[in-house]
Amino acid sequence: MTRISLNGKTDLLSLNRDELKSFMVELGEPAYRAEQIFTQFHRGIFPDEMTNIPKKLKETLLQCACYPLPTVEKKLTSALDGTVKYLMGLYDGNCVESVVMKYNHGNTICISSQVGCRMGCRFCASTIGGRVRDLLPSELLGQIIVAERDTGERIGGVVMMGIGEPLDNFDNVIKFLELVGDEKGLNIGYRHISLSTCGLVPRIRELAELNFPITLSISLHAPDDETRSKIMPVNNSYGVDELLSACKAYFAKTNRRISFEYTLIAGENDSPENAQKLAKVLNSALRSRTETMPIHVNLIPVNPVKETGFESSGKASVQKFAAVLEKHGIRATVRRKLGSDINASCGQLRRESAKEKNENN
Repeated sequence: MTRISLNGKTDLLSLNRDELKSFMVELGEPAYRAEQIFTQFHRGIFPDEMTNIPKKLKETLLQCACYPLPTVEKKLTSALDGTVKYLMGLYDGNCVESVVMKYNHGNTICISSQVGCRMGCRFCASTIGGRVRDLLPSELLGQIIVAERDTGERIGGVVMMGIGEPLDNFDNVIKFLELVGDEKGLNIGYRHISLSTCGLVPRIRELAELNFPITLSISLHAPDDETRSKIMPVNNSYGVDELLSACKAYFAKTNRRISFEYTLIAGENDSPENAQKLAKVLNSALRSRTETMPIHVNLIPVNPVKETGFESSGKASVQKFAAVLEKHGIRATVRRKLGSDINASCGQLRRESAKEKNENN
């Protein structure tokens, strides 16, 4: 990967240990300096705060390198369940959102992968206004580092389900995966990382070849091409059959369970007939007499967004939908809504902030 430069300075946090060693040698320093500073970078310690490197190196790094950690622009904490939502500012003035969710087994963070999104899913606030730019590996890592420092608690799980489409920022996301699992860094196990995609089929197949033992989450949201194309433009490029074929290949290569995300929208995709179709297409595409791929559908009542006009399915409709799937041998769960009192769903805090800036200018 090409070394990343920001305003003429090398982005240190986007370097892996070998790259950091090479950079130290270029600066005339011994390679072991990389080991001394790598762990500290991943703990949120700036070069000028480090106590184990000489003053000369600190001065050199300040001149030729940068450490672009996000800043906390806004923080909301749920009084109901302790969920923490951040609006994080980036080096160029853009903002993204991150959410720390607290479970009995530990803390998980939902991070953003892009500023905005160009996928155009009609129910999603993150895509309103389109994609501004991709996040760098350092900015992906930085969301976790800043959240750990702010909460004072270890984060042991990552969900790439925030603003943006991770597989549309493929190279930076792969570099992030390499970095986040480094035992000298954040050391977050791959089995505790989930990556959500709207269905970029070539990238799913490419990800399978890299064989990271992460969990793949597919934003399916409809059982057929006609319904899905109405709410997800990506389906015009990669239809349901092609997407599920890629999912089957991904499972065959990695042996990692795939989760299917299904946002329930009243009157659009939430009828018992839709559930019947969904069960049929999943079973026929992913299971056979000789192969039994585990199928899990995560049902998500849509979060109402003013600009979309979509309404959430009622509790009874959600339960009926889940019951139909279970009847056909498909495990279905309803996502627990965390941080409901702070509007923890993705994209809206960023939009509110943008509106405030426009009104003040």
